[in-house]
Amino acid sequence: MLIDWNTVERVLVIRLRSIGDTVLATPSLIALRRFLPHAQIDILLEDWVAPLLDGFQTVDNVITVGKGASHRFAIARRLRQNRYDVVFNLHGGTTSTFFTRATGARHTVGNANYQYSFLYSHRISSSADFWKRENTHSAEQQMALLGFSGVPVSEDIKTKLDLLPSAVASVYERLTNELGTGAPVFALIHPAAAFATKQWATENFAAVAEHLAAKGIPVIAIAAKAENHILENLQYLSSVPVITFNDLTLPEITALASKAKLLVGNDSGIAHIAAAVDTPAVVIFGSSNREHWRPWTNAPNEIVYEDFECQPCAGYECKVFGEPRCILTVRPGSVLAAIDRVILPRR
Repeated sequence: MLIDWNTVERVLVIRLRSIGDTVLATPSLIALRRFLPHAQIDILLEDWVAPLLDGFQTVDNVITVGKGASHRFAIARRLRQNRYDVVFNLHGGTTSTFFTRATGARHTVGNANYQYSFLYSHRISSSADFWKRENTHSAEQQMALLGFSGVPVSEDIKTKLDLLPSAVASVYERLTNELGTGAPVFALIHPAAAFATKQWATENFAAVAEHLAAKGIPVIAIAAKAENHILENLQYLSSVPVITFNDLTLPEITALASKAKLLVGNDSGIAHIAAAVDTPAVVIFGSSNREHWRPWTNAPNEIVYEDFECQPCAGYECKVFGEPRCILTVRPGSVLAAIDRVILPRR
């Protein structure tokens, strides 16, 4: 059953889960908007990550869903009332499949390997088949669903986030208070990660701060409030001042990243935010799939890692060595050299 795009007026994109997942959905949203400039394009996100798309002009509506069953059923009813023509589920979890089905849309698009894939009217075999190569990035995997359905897509479409004016003003005030007036040059460090297998040692980030300070670049480090102990330890281990923020909203993190000369951090959602505002970056990888999760940007960037046969893995724990050697053995010298290559003018 082919999609007659000339009759499509309302499209829903479903992308539940994390910060990085949301950022990496933006190329798909951009491709849809280019193809359907006058259609209503909505996206369904989890409520805690939805502020990331505040001010994002490519979509018409950001619909949010929480964890409560009653709220989820209410959202399902709202989605059905919106009478979408086409629904793309960019992640095949049970909850997102429930919402896809609940829309009642004639055209629902997902991957053939999704659980309950028989519920979709259009199923793509794999992104590798679409792009005609084995290794594909997360952004490409999502765009493949669109391309399979007739939407023009390209690997040249990179991640993008719009800046919220109120967040820019808030960040500017904090930067002025910490670094003085004018347009302060600074580097951003994100020393936290979701799992130990993705978190480079804090003392290594202290060496990064010292390296940048020696170049006259002050350092700001960010993390969540629950991760404040990492920030405090970073300040303790560093021989140079490190400014820390643990209370920024997602739009403020986006605004801060857009002002940074460089981001140095673990493979995380923050790295993807920086990529989406074209900030140069050095990203340290441990257990993650580098082909799948590297920064999807045209900005200068390098990924730093040590090769292990067991990579990639799920990352919840190290089942081979008992400790995550993949991230623990990444040498500070390798990261410092990558920093120099990224921030120094190319000749």
